[in-house]
Amino acid sequence: MAYQGFASGDLDRDARSIQIFVEDGNVIGCAQSFAKNMGLYGHRVGCLNVLCNDAKQAVAIKSQLQQIARAMYSSPPIHGILLVSGILSDPNMKALWVKEVKAMANRIQSLRTTLRKSLEQLSSPLNWEHITNQVGMFCFSGLTPEQVDRLLREFHIYMTRDGRMSMAGVTTGNVSYLANAIHEVTKFG
Repeated sequence: MAYQGFASGDLDRDARSIQIFVEDGNVIGCAQSFAKNMGLYGHRVGCLNVLCNDAKQAVAIKSQLQQIARAMYSSPPIHGILLVSGILSDPNMKALWVKEVKAMANRIQSLRTTLRKSLEQLSSPLNWEHITNQVGMFCFSGLTPEQVDRLLREFHIYMTRDGRMSMAGVTTGNVSYLANAIHEVTKFG
């Protein structure tokens, strides 16, 4: 779970799929990253939670996980871990973080709406509903590699060649430019 909170703005709602697995009686593991939703990209802060049936199973799983971790590193970085644990253990700081995650999710959804409306106002021949039907920080635009290449070459807009773009990089100041550029490279189908 790398983007908890960025899909809907609600941490619990974004974790609903995990809650369903637990309610159905599954033994699950959940890897959670705080790199995106706490802005700790260089720290790669996260955790692994494993729901066990009993203490004996927990001991066995912990032993296996320790062996795996030991083979990868001896001492993990601590600064990011301290930041996350400090925020999550302080009710006031956690409430502020939750509020900020919701604000980011709302900002991204608003820009998705603006981008879609801008493309539709340009009389684009394509259906852009997928922009607002998707959630989170990234959008699969549906652009072809050739269209992405033109965006790069002619408009200096960067995204992966499969058309995946970061909505976090879209702003109120550049959304019109982005829509016009996308329209220019897609208007002839």
